[in-house]
Amino acid sequence: MFKNLGKYMFMVELGFKYITIFKKTFFHPFINYKSAYRALSKHRQAYSNKVLEFLNIDVNLIGEVPQHNKVLYAINHRSLLDIIVMENIFYAHKKNGTWIAKQELFDNIFYGKFFQYSGCISVDLESKKGLLSFFKSIKTVLTKVDDMNIYIFPEGERFKGAEIHRFQSGASKIAKANGLEVIPVFIDDKLEKVFANAPYAERYTVDVYMGQAIDSEKLEEEYREFYKLVKKESNK
Repeated sequence: MFKNLGKYMFMVELGFKYITIFKKTFFHPFINYKSAYRALSKHRQAYSNKVLEFLNIDVNLIGEVPQHNKVLYAINHRSLLDIIVMENIFYAHKKNGTWIAKQELFDNIFYGKFFQYSGCISVDLESKKGLLSFFKSIKTVLTKVDDMNIYIFPEGERFKGAEIHRFQSGASKIAKANGLEVIPVFIDDKLEKVFANAPYAERYTVDVYMGQAIDSEKLEEEYREFYKLVKKESNK
């Protein structure tokens, strides 16, 4: 009980500290898009690295992160640690980007400001006007920030079952509308259980698989093929 309470208190306290840090960039009167997203990416990465260090978790990347940018990273979603684990990888490879998150996360009274001020882009799936605004925001950011990347969970929300949940259409549409290369990513662990058992007395390692570019027109189909290869490789 106290173990769980301790990590939640640590993450919440650290989160509020970083909201203050994010706000200085988010509300800066003279900063441009590129500088702002670079700064916010570094702040998110710093927060994530501190959480992983507290939980005593390492991240092992299998595959390669593309050297170029303007990439959409399609990632499976099981846990609140997913973003933290991926930010650790993006930190190691000096990547700048933004997460796509549902509007309800921004509206949350406890952690909504963390998403808003850290540079995430919200999408309201229930509003046609909201969707138009969302795609306009994505286009603006990608036009003004030449080293930008998009991070998204195509399943839409955390999936508790085995394998891969059916994808929503958003990831494919974003990639096609903006000419983005799509890189599939699979976090090979049940991170809810990993988080429940953290912090660890000894270092715990999470494996993350990153594949080759897939066709945005066949994103779900080709992601599933990538997933099958990952599971075959991991079961050897």
